[in-house]
Amino acid sequence: MNWNWDVAKDFLPELGKGLLITLEATALGSVLAFALGLVWAMAFRSPTRFVRWPVAAVVEFIRNTPLLVQLFFFYYVLPTWDIKFSALTTGVIALGLHYSTYTAEVYRAGIDGVPKGQWEAATALSLSRRRTWTAVILPQAIRRVVPALGNYVIAMLKDSPMLALIGVVDMLQKARAEGASSFQYIEPYTMVGIAFIVIAYPASLLMRALERRLGH
Repeated sequence: MNWNWDVAKDFLPELGKGLLITLEATALGSVLAFALGLVWAMAFRSPTRFVRWPVAAVVEFIRNTPLLVQLFFFYYVLPTWDIKFSALTTGVIALGLHYSTYTAEVYRAGIDGVPKGQWEAATALSLSRRRTWTAVILPQAIRRVVPALGNYVIAMLKDSPMLALIGVVDMLQKARAEGASSFQYIEPYTMVGIAFIVIAYPASLLMRALERRLGH
């Protein structure tokens, strides 16, 4: 079981192609998770329980269902109802929807952390509800939770190899293909692991630095 540099060199271009797909899925999934999470968080604060309760039920259901089950449901079950997406689109939807339930709690914590005086000041200035949210509350809330949101992006990146199970040609799928064709598995899988470390570890250090900076 010796390391073969020729195999590693030949796999490097394919690793790069798979890396682009991995980053694309993570980036698009993050955008969806951030947007949906904010919708959930604002719905939690709705004055009517007919909005709060259904949203809370949906969020809890999604959060307590394994991501892999959701991924398979979207990819294998929805087509039986004539709802079809590409493998990559399905993966992005599954990642974004699943992680939106976690970003919702992050947003909610950020909103709850905005001092009560800010709400009172907005009321004193006769700002509309929409203006209060967009100009006063959300800018302060989001600033507080940027590190936590970043941590979920990293978590999403590390969950992205699940997309290979529905045919997304990411780094893991490239490694599987290389192993199947060359019968050399050490090099491709090791290189994929190193690629994740090279991306995730500096990102986690950045999030910690941001957290410390915003905490002061």
